Amino acid sequence: MKGIVYTLGALHDGECALAGQWAEAAARHSAEHEVRHVAQILLGWSNEHGRRLADAGARYGLALDPPPEPGPRGLPPADEEGTLAEEHPAEEGLLLLLDLRELHLGACGNSLLWEMLGQVAQASGESSLLDLATSCHPRTLRQMRWTNTMLKSLSPQVLTSL
Repeated sequence: MKGIVYTLGALHDGECALAGQWAEAAARHSAEHEVRHVAQILLGWSNEHGRRLADAGARYGLALDPPPEPGPRGLPPADEEGTLAEEHPAEEGLLLLLDLRELHLGACGNSLLWEMLGQVAQASGESSLLDLATSCHPRTLRQMRWTNTMLKSLSPQVLTSL
């Protein structure tokens, strides 16, 4: 039981932290419309995962705060241009690569925890936790694939322009 509690808590913390990173990336790179749009969608996924983990944790005596309700929460308007991008496009590109790297690493950590939750749920016969892991883990894998694809496509251009 302690293993389940640990994994639920760690995964909840990881999803909430990743949601914050998605929100920051969407705001910081608002001039990059694809990044802004996709980051907002992936933020919603991490928030949903956090809410579902908080609900699951309650069944094990964990008091996990659900993430804040989804919404714009201070994200700049989509047409607002960032001054850093206008004045220093190479530095803005590097900042985007670094943000994508951190998002990828956060999603990787969460992916491992989803895998662990699925394994412990299967071993202990906890079908509701297995369903949760089976439902949420594919979205985390999609987060990883998107950040990896963006890193592959942007790195050559950004890094050769420095």
